[in-house]
Amino acid sequence: MSAIKESIDISRRPAEVFPYVTDPTHLPEWQESAVSVRPLSDAPLAVGSKAAVTRHVGRRDITMTMQVIDLDPPRSWHLHGIDGPVRADVHGTIEPIDNGEHSRVTLAVDFEGHGIGKMLVPLVVRPQVRKELPRNEQTLKGILEAGAAR
Repeated sequence: MSAIKESIDISRRPAEVFPYVTDPTHLPEWQESAVSVRPLSDAPLAVGSKAAVTRHVGRRDITMTMQVIDLDPPRSWHLHGIDGPVRADVHGTIEPIDNGEHSRVTLAVDFEGHGIGKMLVPLVVRPQVRKELPRNEQTLKGILEAGAAR
């Protein structure tokens, strides 16, 4: 299956959007299914960084370890789930628009199922993400445009 992909324009510069959107500790602030995030290191975010992300999927909470595969500030990032029954693969890009005064954020999310995850991905995860991703991007836009991002 192909990745689920959504874009949104945000009235903030890419250099202001990137640090917020790539900080895993902010996920529960703008992603509906994110219950909690625990970085697995105190080091600054870099390629190889890992975080344990717990998400509410269907009727249960599932924890997976996400690892940073690529990080190109303020343009793009790539995260990949390395354990758990549902492993997300997330590509994010930030394109400068309006002479760099605003940003177009695009998120592309795909999944691998392992064990019970093979059933969960098509029946629960993909439909949930299709509904949630546009709302998450609207929430992200609201937070960043209100200047509430730390």
